Amino acid sequence: MSRRRKFVIILASIAAALVVAVLIVALVVGSLFGGAPSVPANSVVVLRVGGTLPDNTASDPLASRFLGAPNNSLSNLLMQIKKAKVDKRVGGLLLRVSGMGTGWGKAEEIRAAIADFRTSGKPVYASLEAEFVPNGDYFVASACDKVFISPESQLFITGLAADVEFYRGSLDKLGVTPEYYKIGKYKNAPEVYTDKELSEGFRETLDAILGDLSERFAQGIADGRRKSIEDVRTLIDNAPLGAAEAKDAGLVDGAIYRADIDAELRTRLGYKDSEKNLRVIAGEKYEQITPESLDLNMGTRIAIIYAPGIIMTGNSGGGPFQDESTGSDTIARALRRAADDESIKAVVLRVDSPGGSPVASDIIHNAVARVQEKKKPVVVSMGDYAASGGYYISANADRIVAEPSTITGSIGIYGGKFALKGFYDWIGVTHGFIPKGRNAGFFRESEVWTESQRTEFEQLLARSYQSFVQKVATGRKRDPEYINSIAQGRAWTGTQAKERGLVDELGGLERAIEIAKELARIPKEEGVRRVVLPAPRTLLEELLGGGEEDNGGYAAAKARREQQAMLDALPEGMRRTLRRAAMIERAQEGGTLLMLPYELKIK
Repeated sequence: MSRRRKFVIILASIAAALVVAVLIVALVVGSLFGGAPSVPANSVVVLRVGGTLPDNTASDPLASRFLGAPNNSLSNLLMQIKKAKVDKRVGGLLLRVSGMGTGWGKAEEIRAAIADFRTSGKPVYASLEAEFVPNGDYFVASACDKVFISPESQLFITGLAADVEFYRGSLDKLGVTPEYYKIGKYKNAPEVYTDKELSEGFRETLDAILGDLSERFAQGIADGRRKSIEDVRTLIDNAPLGAAEAKDAGLVDGAIYRADIDAELRTRLGYKDSEKNLRVIAGEKYEQITPESLDLNMGTRIAIIYAPGIIMTGNSGGGPFQDESTGSDTIARALRRAADDESIKAVVLRVDSPGGSPVASDIIHNAVARVQEKKKPVVVSMGDYAASGGYYISANADRIVAEPSTITGSIGIYGGKFALKGFYDWIGVTHGFIPKGRNAGFFRESEVWTESQRTEFEQLLARSYQSFVQKVATGRKRDPEYINSIAQGRAWTGTQAKERGLVDELGGLERAIEIAKELARIPKEEGVRRVVLPAPRTLLEELLGGGEEDNGGYAAAKARREQQAMLDALPEGMRRTLRRAAMIERAQEGGTLLMLPYELKIK
C-alpha cells in the first residue's frame, strides 16, 4: 500500500470519527439542556396524521435532524393522543389529516383512539388539507367532533375498488413460462403471473372483502356524521364533491382556513376576547413529554414484539425494494428474552405482515410455543395484515385480536419458478448442463419442469399445506377438517375471521394488552409498562454498529435511507411490483411462499 493511500485512509477515518463525535456531543447537549417543553394551560396539541405509519419506529431526534428520517409511527401517534387525553394542561386536539397510506386496520385503530380521546370531554377537530381528499383521509377525520376542509379542496369519497394487474401476457411475449403452483382454491397469488384475468376464486374473495370493507367505510362515516347509512351511500355515489358541496351535504362542518379553525377552537375552549392567539404545541414538541410524567406506561412489564412486513429468515430489516421485514432470528431472539426475563409477565406479538417464508414463519411459531412453556401468555394483535405466514406465526397464541378490517387467514401455500427457455432462445443464449442426479438442477431457469418434477413439487406443496393446517388446528383447538374447509388460501377480514374462529376478539393493540394483563393475572388496578423487544435502533446505534444485529454502521445506514428515498420516488404501482419481484427472487432458488396474494391500501 502506497504512503498516499495510507494517508487518505487515515484522513477518512479521522473524518468519520469526528462526525460520530459531533453527533454524540449533540445528543449529550440535547439531553442535558433540551428538557421537556412547557405546555401552556388550555393549549391544543396539533398532530399530523398521514403516511404509511409503520407500527413502531425509534423516537430519534438525531435521525430526524441529520438524515431527515421521520420518527412518526402508529404507536407514537396513538401515544400522543393518549397523553393528550389525560394531560390536564391540554384543552383539545387538532389533527391535520393528509395522505393516509395505511391499510384499513390501522385506520380503524386511529378512529378508536379518537373515540377514546372524546370520552374525556375535550374537543378533537380534523383539518383536511389535501387538494383531493381521498377515502382514507376522510374516514379517519369523520371520527372527530368537527371536520373542516380547505376551501379549494375536493372530497373524493368515491368508494372502494379492486384493480389487479396480470403479467401473463407480457411474460408470453418475452418467452417466459411461469411454472407456479398452489394449494387451495383461493391461494391466488401466483395467478397474476399464470393467468390473464380474475379466476372465480380470486373474484369471490376480493368481492367479499371489498363488500365488508365498504360497509364499514359507509357505517363509520354514518356514525361520525350522524347520518343514515343509506344517505352516506348516496353521497359516495355522487362524489367527488367540492368543499362547499361537502359542507351543504353535512360531511364537513366548514370550508375554512387554518386561522378560522384556530378561532373555532378558541371559542370552544372558552378563551377570553383578549386572548387573540390559540395556544398550540406541535406534535414534534409534545413527543418530548414522557408518558411516565403523566402516570402512563408504568407498572408490571409486558413485552411488545413487532413483526412487520415480509417474513424472512435472518435478521429483521429492509431492502431497496422492500419496506420493513420480519426476520425469524430477530423475533425468535426477542421471544426468548421475554421468556427468560422474570420481570416480564406476558407477551403481545404485534403482527402486520402479509406472510413470506414458511421456514421463517415456522421458526417464529416454535418460539411462541417456547414462551408459553414458561407459563407466560402470548396475545397476538393484528394490524392491517396478518395473513398466510402472518397468520402462521399467530396461530399458536393464547388469544388473537384483530381489527374488523384486518386482512387475515390466507392459509395456503404456493411456489415455483420462472422458466426462461423461450426468452433465452429468443436472444440466442444456450447452456451446457451436466447433471449428476435425476433431479439435479431442479430449479434451473433455463428449462421447464418435466411431468415427474412437476408432480414431485406439487406433492411438496401439499405436505407443507397439511402441516400449516395442522398447526392452525392445534393452535385454535379445532378439527383439521374444519380448518381445511375455511383455509384453501382464502383471505378474510377480521370480522369474517372472528365468525369462523380464526380470531378471538375485535380490537387493536390496546385491547390485546388488556387481555394479556388479564391472562397474566395482573391486578386490574395496576398499570402496565410496555417493553418493546428488540428496541428500535437509533441513528447513534446505526453509526457505531456492533451488537447482535449490526447493520453496517453509518455508510450502510445512509445507503438504506438513500435506497428508500429512491423507492419512494417511484410510482406506487412500480413500487408494489418491485417488492413482489424481490420476494419472488428469494423464492426462486427452491423456495415456497406463504403470502397474501394482494395488497389493500386506503385510497
